[in-house]
Amino acid sequence: MQAGMFSGLFGALTTEHRMNFIANNLANASTRGYKRDVLAFKDTMITYAFDEIREPLLHLRSDPLFPEPKNAARPRVAVSRIDFAQGSLQYSGNDLDVAITGENAFFRVNTPTGPYLTRNGAFVVNGDGVLMTPQGYQVQGLGGNIVIPPGTRHVQISRDGQVLADNAVIEQIALVSVDNPQNLEKMGNNLYRPRPTAQVEEGDAYLLGARLEQGFTEAANVEVVPEMVNMIEVHRQFEAYQKVMQTSDTLDRAATEKVGRRIG
Repeated sequence: MQAGMFSGLFGALTTEHRMNFIANNLANASTRGYKRDVLAFKDTMITYAFDEIREPLLHLRSDPLFPEPKNAARPRVAVSRIDFAQGSLQYSGNDLDVAITGENAFFRVNTPTGPYLTRNGAFVVNGDGVLMTPQGYQVQGLGGNIVIPPGTRHVQISRDGQVLADNAVIEQIALVSVDNPQNLEKMGNNLYRPRPTAQVEEGDAYLLGARLEQGFTEAANVEVVPEMVNMIEVHRQFEAYQKVMQTSDTLDRAATEKVGRRIG
């Protein structure tokens, strides 16, 4: 009976973990440049020592010394990953809004704790004319911070990242690619950085075909309807695992009462 209880318990914990990911995706469905999290699962096999033992039978009619192997599979969370699929472009008309076209491309921003990467191109200009994110992080160009000269009436950003102030080129927005985006981890505020145990090599995303679209923002790549369907599915799975645990507990109680019942 304990095997059924443990199977239900770990199944419920797995579905709870999946539910957290789905809820986070739905909560960020309107976040610019957000990339959804997905989970991958694998089967873990339950084996016993005698499953790998070859029995030394005297002849073909000898009775087996060990029971037949019975391997049971239990699904477990194998790995979580970030889906870097391109989000749809939404027109804003703001000259400081820039969307990336290309999956393996990121803006570099400078924060108090060091440089990070982001896909959110909704930028602003502070009092000193520095191009920044809404959180106050400086957007990096090839030569450092991007500073809009005082009195600039019109800012234009070309598809290859050239920033023009009243038709004069002042800087180029740095667009970074990485050798493996799955080596990045989320740090909040739509920021990414390399995982501590990963070696990430950066490159020029323009050379890979990435381009910028001024006046647009990239929407989250979360599809609300499929995520809601997944949420309902996970909820029903959790209820099923609860039923498994309740049934296992009922059978355990019944067996204990029968075994411990005094006869005569």
